[in-house]
Amino acid sequence: MKIDGRQLHRKALDAIRALALARIADGESVTAVMASYGLCRTTVYHWRRKLAERGGDVLLSAKPPGRPPRLTPKQKAQVFRWLNGKDPRQYGFDFGLWTRQLVAALVEERFGLALGVTAVGRLLAELNITPQKPLRRAYERDPEAVARWERETYPTLRRRARARGAAIFFLDEAGVRSDAPLGRTWAPRGQTPIVLTSGQRQVVNAISAVSPLGAFWYKVFTGRLNATTFRTFLQAFLRGRRQPVFLVVDGHPAHRARLIADFVQAQRGRLELHFLPGYTPDLNPDEFVWNHLRQQGVTKTPLRQNESLQVRVEADLAAIKADRQLLRSFFAAPSVAYILD
Repeated sequence: MKIDGRQLHRKALDAIRALALARIADGESVTAVMASYGLCRTTVYHWRRKLAERGGDVLLSAKPPGRPPRLTPKQKAQVFRWLNGKDPRQYGFDFGLWTRQLVAALVEERFGLALGVTAVGRLLAELNITPQKPLRRAYERDPEAVARWERETYPTLRRRARARGAAIFFLDEAGVRSDAPLGRTWAPRGQTPIVLTSGQRQVVNAISAVSPLGAFWYKVFTGRLNATTFRTFLQAFLRGRRQPVFLVVDGHPAHRARLIADFVQAQRGRLELHFLPGYTPDLNPDEFVWNHLRQQGVTKTPLRQNESLQVRVEADLAAIKADRQLLRSFFAAPSVAYILD
């Protein structure tokens, strides 16, 4: 039975050519050799002619060139610039996240070329653009204030702390729920897995402060944070500390209350509060404490029946406090790299 050599994988065809020509050179019949591979007898003469004209490279099949690219290198570079750090709404779209369909629509609008979603996917892969989960940033965030904090305000604060022998801590609060959203897992398609959890919903709050040197303080509480409870926490935080403390906090109303300002004033330099720019949780390394707690705590190992969420959270925070290497790792994230610069 004859076969079409064009349907063979090019590497298989290369091997057949080399073997066939070697067998014929050893004296075997051309007809017998080609018949053993199911190829036409006259094909070998074509191979010999090419071998004489071009040398040994004729034995290697050329990879099919495929369809020529629709976009020029210059146009591809322009697509990268359109997407890099840009929002689709800047180009008149209603949706704030890039999809292959939106990229195809933009290419057709600007270049007059219609690309399918598969072709767009190949183009994005070629440009090293990958699907990623975006980070949230508030519209109210002031980029100039962020830059000023990183380049001027915090370096000045750090120099003052060194001159006074003060410790710098970053403080934040968070709520923890017993029915926190579960992470992803693997299961057969169409068979959604079930994770057993307690049906009793529990909610607690926690406050903590972390230092670049690996020091950590925390309290777990119920109820809402207000100026009175925050003052109580500050009293507990300062208890037993000999060196001054520069405490970096966000703009929560409890942090800015007159009661807290009076308390700080009464400490006679033992405590200073410094406020992060508005809407910048990513600048606070204590946020990574809560991320770790949620990912490695109740979400990963749900509460057992009648287990106390407050006891669990206290145990999880105690484990974090005991791991100084973990605490220092919270300062390795790019968004807080300014602290150690």
